Amino acid sequence: MILAMKLKRTRQAILRRVQPISIHGQISWDVYFSDSDDPNGTVHTARVGPEAMEGGLEPDDPIKLEYLMGAVTSVRRSKG
Repeated sequence: MILAMKLKRTRQAILRRVQPISIHGQISWDVYFSDSDDPNGTVHTARVGPEAMEGGLEPDDPIKLEYLMGAVTSVRRSKG
């Protein structure tokens, strides 16, 4: 159980920007975000595929990031 908690986690954040990027013709998204606890702090970046990104997200939206083994696997609108 403890190992599973270290491998999988979630993080609340504020979306700052989304930048599409094409690598060898495959589209991915660079997601720029700040921690919800420190919205004026460091801006972090994660690269995800289109299947991992919820549509319709705008800058300053609250988001929930899901991680697996330290890599972002899902970006969704936070419910609160």
